Amino acid sequence: MPCSPFAPTVAITVRALEVFRVTRLRCPRLGIQPYVRALCDIHGVPFRSYLSTQFSIAFDVYLATLAEVDERVLKALGRNTPNWRLKNACPACLYKLEGEVDLPLPFLTTMDGNNSLRRFQQMSRQDDDRGEGDGSSQPSRSKAREDQRVPAGDYYLSREAVDKWAKEGLDDLMKGYSSDPAWVEEDDGCTERWSNMRDEITSHALSMYDETGIFLSLCRLFVLVVADMVQSGELGKYGFAVVDHVLNVIGEHGAGYDIGCEFGKRVNAHPMLGPHARSHRFRSLVGTFHGHAHNRRCQLCNLATYVTGVGLEDLKECESFFSKSNALASSTRYATAFHRKQAITTYLKHTDTYDTYQSLSALLAAKYKRALDVKRGARTLRETMIRLGIPDVKTFEDWLAAEKVFLAGLEREPPEETLQMEYYQTLQMEYYQKLVNLRAAELETQHRQAIELRDNLVVAVHELEVRLDVAERWQPGSDEWSEAAVLVAHRRYQRALDHLHGLVIARLFELTKCDMSGTGYKMRKHIAKALQARSRAIKTAIEQYNAAAVALAVPRERLTWEEVVDYTFLSDFDLLRLARTDIVSEGWAQPAGREAMDQYFKLLRADEEIRRLNIEIPRFVTYMRDEERFLRCEARRIFREDPALAHQVTLYRMRQGRFNDDHRHRLMGLSKTPGFSGSILPGMAVNKERLVGDGASPQSDVPEVPHEFDGTTLGDDDEDDDEDKADTLEAAVTVLRISADAST
Repeated sequence: MPCSPFAPTVAITVRALEVFRVTRLRCPRLGIQPYVRALCDIHGVPFRSYLSTQFSIAFDVYLATLAEVDERVLKALGRNTPNWRLKNACPACLYKLEGEVDLPLPFLTTMDGNNSLRRFQQMSRQDDDRGEGDGSSQPSRSKAREDQRVPAGDYYLSREAVDKWAKEGLDDLMKGYSSDPAWVEEDDGCTERWSNMRDEITSHALSMYDETGIFLSLCRLFVLVVADMVQSGELGKYGFAVVDHVLNVIGEHGAGYDIGCEFGKRVNAHPMLGPHARSHRFRSLVGTFHGHAHNRRCQLCNLATYVTGVGLEDLKECESFFSKSNALASSTRYATAFHRKQAITTYLKHTDTYDTYQSLSALLAAKYKRALDVKRGARTLRETMIRLGIPDVKTFEDWLAAEKVFLAGLEREPPEETLQMEYYQTLQMEYYQKLVNLRAAELETQHRQAIELRDNLVVAVHELEVRLDVAERWQPGSDEWSEAAVLVAHRRYQRALDHLHGLVIARLFELTKCDMSGTGYKMRKHIAKALQARSRAIKTAIEQYNAAAVALAVPRERLTWEEVVDYTFLSDFDLLRLARTDIVSEGWAQPAGREAMDQYFKLLRADEEIRRLNIEIPRFVTYMRDEERFLRCEARRIFREDPALAHQVTLYRMRQGRFNDDHRHRLMGLSKTPGFSGSILPGMAVNKERLVGDGASPQSDVPEVPHEFDGTTLGDDDEDDDEDKADTLEAAVTVLRISADAST
């Protein structure tokens, strides 16, 4: 591959370029310079910096050549239409079959921002010759040469597509617009806990960076779309752009987001996106990874555990993906904008084609077995219900509703008490004004002002007496006056106590997790540490409570953070008995009852997970059959006109097809698992673009598989497997594959 378009004097072999391409995809930290240094060591020549530049030029040409080949292959296969990749991103999620049952949330996604892949701006500052020696300079400007190249593929949303959702153009759109009242929710207190919910934080970023990270959206398995975060934090416009794009291409779906509660409200309030999202039944969710850091009221409405149709999906795929993609940071931090985006795009494509697709059947099998494990807890739940005297599972639904009502009630004072205290304080002011009138009678101006103020207070007193139905005005020393004085004296303390009570309830699940079985010492310490770092609100509430407790006529006992962390269950919080509503006797507040309720909802989600997997597994099996048949047929057709292109189509088929036998191994092993209720037979796809011939779907019997094979011991773990069993299974898979291709 030449290093210059005209009269090249240096060339890089294609093999050397391919080795670097593949190695870098497997080890993203590898940069061009260390690889070129290694080549110099192999060839016994000293390293020169210009060699890295020459290699970079040749590598760009090589990647452009590969992209051109891929484009021709996709065009020949009819797969170059807009958004074809996104519509076919995941065979398990999107390759729908005829006769499927409808799911409450047919498509689940997750999205999040990550700032590891940020890129430095290449800026220069020129001294101003007109300055008078004071060191003044002109504003910085970019040193980067303008580069109009765009990496191949459609993973990226353009900056223009994202910027149309920016806040700057929202004010005019909001005029005369009102969101759907059914979607309007009360403040749940989460906004102050999450920095990416607060505009004053997300709108600013370090000026040294141009791209400050990426905003990514995944389905349960594959990458859907990505956008660059540009000179800002995790603004709402990135999530809006992603949701709008997925709604336009795929339609109804639920999206998990660490701030899904607030994001859902913002989507509904948006004049353009709100109606679009409601018409497609979009649902914003909070994943279990971040969910327990949210307010408990928020969890009851948005946490995946309590939302129908989510199954056991934890909606935390982005965190797992970022843990691997962060390795790109070192090689892209100082790259040009084009090379950074090129590296990210090629990494996303490689991950989808090889890593994710290779592990697809293993992930499906693991999810199925996890759901079966959860369902085995049904017997334990029944025994717990008998022990606690719970008549039926409807009680758990009632408990959940009661908890919502209780937590909502903690946020406000009882109206009657509020009126009584307001009446008392107004009477106090009116009584004080009488004294002022006597002392200031000689001052005409002050006298007139005092009379006007007193008249206003008298009017307010009359209004409050009507609202409270007071027949005789309270007087100092009366029982009502004394009782109201006690209420006012305790008001600050009561408010501090109720606020702390609500925060403790909101963190109850994290605190109880510390003592749950299966939670090790290190995990308990990790949870306690995370709670201490995130729970600034609790610390502030403790300080406010202690100040109010000391100010009482009879001071209450002070509370420390260590005591809160040590308390595990509601019954341990003696202070909570002082709240307006004592809930210690409530079933949902008991440790055993709360654990039983949690187990009940897990069982519901496990049933949903199995129903979803019983749909996704046949989709995947059908996809493998249809894709192989279609590509083989297309390769033969194209071979008559263009043998070279037909060879590339064959290579295209082999990229993912190389893993299909492994997938069949795993799925056949899964079908032998006790409790498996699905099917691994192919069906008929709704989309007929892969249809070959008459489109018949062979429904051959599944060959016998050794009973003890569970479908999860492929690869390096198979070294000690019995040879005879492996041979038998290999023969069975071969028969199944041949039967699936019989009509090709």
